[in-house]
Amino acid sequence: MTAQDRHLRAEERLGTVGVAHRPVGKREATRANLAWWDADADDYQATHGDFLGDAEFVWCPEGLRESEIGLLGDVRGARIAEIGCGQAACSRWLASAGAYPVGLDLSGGMLRHASNANARTGVDIPLIQASAEDLPLAAGSVDAACSAFGAIPFVSSLETVFGEVRRVLRPGGAWIFAVTHPMRWIFSDDPGPNGLTAIQPYFDRTPYVEIDASGEATYVEYHRTLGDYVRAFAATGLVLDDLIEPEWPEGHTRVWGQWSPLRGKLFPGTAIFVTHREK
Repeated sequence: MTAQDRHLRAEERLGTVGVAHRPVGKREATRANLAWWDADADDYQATHGDFLGDAEFVWCPEGLRESEIGLLGDVRGARIAEIGCGQAACSRWLASAGAYPVGLDLSGGMLRHASNANARTGVDIPLIQASAEDLPLAAGSVDAACSAFGAIPFVSSLETVFGEVRRVLRPGGAWIFAVTHPMRWIFSDDPGPNGLTAIQPYFDRTPYVEIDASGEATYVEYHRTLGDYVRAFAATGLVLDDLIEPEWPEGHTRVWGQWSPLRGKLFPGTAIFVTHREK
């Protein structure tokens, strides 16, 4: 079974019949993406679990690891929130490095895999089911926050999420997250030659929406330009320190959705934003 076949199984469970491009508010997006990730959790883990590992911090499909790049620095003794943690492999790696992480995710299905991996590894990471737009953490309670392709593309408001992250960070604390590179929006979601042709405007922020027969969203993904991210940082008191665009590694042959050696050699697939809270 291919990765696409696995996603088709989730679409069948949710009754997805087509695609639309239209505005989607917070309530509809949260409902749709909660249902989607619950429906796809088992297949997602079956497809990507070996690559992500049980206690590895993999930032992106290019395979960049925190152990190699050290974006979070020395995490010993640090309280770290992993937002959109999935099965919380990053949090388990952070714990092995001496940190005190907590994993948060919207999907109970993904957190079920996180709980199973806790039991399998013996690394018992605290897990919380929550939206990134409403973090159930106290103000100034964490030293850093991170997200490796979790939550950010699926929320209606960057400013709301960044404002919440800033609230829970201590002054000077880092917020580092990886997302699909914004320029990928202009291409089809295809790892092959068809994915090398631009098909839609970079400046069109209309969400990508999968819908059921009644027109209700079953999956929602938002597009923001690089400038949108920068303005959201400024609006919420976050300082941009760096933007990492990982190059495709020599000899890396894994195809993950739209990520492939063909596309990776030509243009970036991932953007990692390194920011911190102003004091």
